[in-house]
Amino acid sequence: MSVTVRYFAGAAEAAGVATETLDDDAARTAGDLRAAVVAAHGPELGRVLGRCSLLAAGRRLADDAAPVPPGSTVDVLPPFAGG
Repeated sequence: MSVTVRYFAGAAEAAGVATETLDDDAARTAGDLRAAVVAAHGPELGRVLGRCSLLAAGRRLADDAAPVPPGSTVDVLPPFAGG
C-alpha cells in the first residue's frame, strides 16, 4: 500500500508538487513522513512543515509518534488566517 500526501498553499509551493505518493514503510509515523518529504524536497519544506498541521483519516497527527494509517491520504495544511 501507499500513502498519498496532499500539499496546500505554502506547503505545495515549498514541495514543488501538490500531491505525491509514498510507500507505507516510509510513512509509518508522522515523523517518518516528515523526514521522507524533507529528504525528497529539501530544507525549505522542513521549515514550512514546522508550521503545518498533518491530517490523516480525519484526525490530526499531533506529534511525530502518531501513526499514519496505511493507505491513507495525509493533508499538509499551513495555518490559515481570516474568516
